[in-house]
Amino acid sequence: MKIIILGAGRIGESVAGTLVSEANDITVIDTDAARLRELEERFELRGVVGSGIEPDVLAEAGARDADMLIACAARDETNLVCCKIACQLFNIPTRIARVRSDAFKEGSPLLGKDGFAVDGVICPEESLTRYIGKLVEYPEALQVREFAEGLACLVAVRAVAGAPLVRHSIAQLRERVPDADMRIVAIYRRFENEPDRFILCEGHTLIEPGDEVFVLSAREHLKAVLSALHRYDTDDQRAVQRIMIAGGGRVGLRLARQLVDTGRNYQIKLLERDPARCVQLASELPSSVLVLHGDGTDEDLLDDEGIENIDLFLALTSDDEDNIMASLLAKRMGATRVLALINRRSYADLMHGTQIDIALSPAQTMLGELLTYVRQGDVQAVHSLRRGVAEALEIVARGDRKTSRVVGRRVSDLRLPKGAQVGLIMRGLPDLAIGAAADGGAPPAPAQVIIARGDTVIESNDHVVIFVPRKRQVREVEKLFRVSATFF
Repeated sequence: MKIIILGAGRIGESVAGTLVSEANDITVIDTDAARLRELEERFELRGVVGSGIEPDVLAEAGARDADMLIACAARDETNLVCCKIACQLFNIPTRIARVRSDAFKEGSPLLGKDGFAVDGVICPEESLTRYIGKLVEYPEALQVREFAEGLACLVAVRAVAGAPLVRHSIAQLRERVPDADMRIVAIYRRFENEPDRFILCEGHTLIEPGDEVFVLSAREHLKAVLSALHRYDTDDQRAVQRIMIAGGGRVGLRLARQLVDTGRNYQIKLLERDPARCVQLASELPSSVLVLHGDGTDEDLLDDEGIENIDLFLALTSDDEDNIMASLLAKRMGATRVLALINRRSYADLMHGTQIDIALSPAQTMLGELLTYVRQGDVQAVHSLRRGVAEALEIVARGDRKTSRVVGRRVSDLRLPKGAQVGLIMRGLPDLAIGAAADGGAPPAPAQVIIARGDTVIESNDHVVIFVPRKRQVREVEKLFRVSATFF
């Protein structure tokens, strides 16, 4: 695809790096010539210096024959105006805008053809807080990714010695945990002095302590899945109750509000080093949130505020080094679980698997939302995993046995790339492509979540969730699900 990216900041850089690696034709627009030169040296892309709201600049970037515009400049108004110009003057088919303001949400008439002509809105802060909210709900998980609006989930969890499935083979899964239907689709194992290694998931594969295990299941089975891999005593389930947030910026404020809105009895402490910002936070948040003037790297402050009793410590400032140091300090002083927000991918890679339980990259959390627009075929959801190395896709099977390579065929007969796995199938979801059931008709049957086995037959309109261990294999999966008049 030919894609124009407006903005060479952290989000733009991350998006550009991912899309370039997939052999797309990428052009980046920014007013910072030095920044563009740096990106051109690192990636195979073209930089155009200028403002994205100027038609001549867009034309120079190739807007006349572009397939997509991703506007992720720092200012909302720049992104919105750029999308309008891209539609009205150049008729770029797909236009995505990064928008922070709550006034421009999906479905707003302001975003339609008569408004700013935006096909999709991305908000990194909203993606981050929604993602962190899942980690608060399921504290044993390293990642929680949803499919079909939460009907099914993919979780990553660190295997702990003594848990029911640990030191047992995948073939023993049903015997060891009969009350939770699940599918293990990937294992990443630690080895001394080398990176984590991907382990093929076969019946004889043993789950070892320390393994990072990716599991697909229906949402209602998630707690049982996590207990089976991370906790031996299922009665000793300590839910997250005491939360400390270091950093009262956009992300910290949004997360505190989100946690309060859940209605759960969280005890939240929010640390902010700027006294003026503390006053603002205290005025905007309810009295149940304790706003403290201080620094997350202040050992005395953490000690005074009982860090040893904190269930989850979240370092969410705009400074990577501060977040890393604050998380390491909180962990050493007794916090049960720590999360660090890390913008630099190299830092996130270094911190993964250390004393920091979760090293979270803002760009990676929202990257899947963008990839949904880039992927070919009827892709409903994409989640970027393992810092962009792997992906999980929700893709709809279309056609019939004559026009499709997957419909009417058993899972074991599919020609998937090596290591790729069909994890589960969601059947009976409303068909958005042709519209849901007519008004006044019989109510649709509840959707099913089917754990894929070798003899499971895929039907037309099934939503199939596939784990792909290597991003370059995604094109093979897309081709497999492509419908044609004939494929013989």
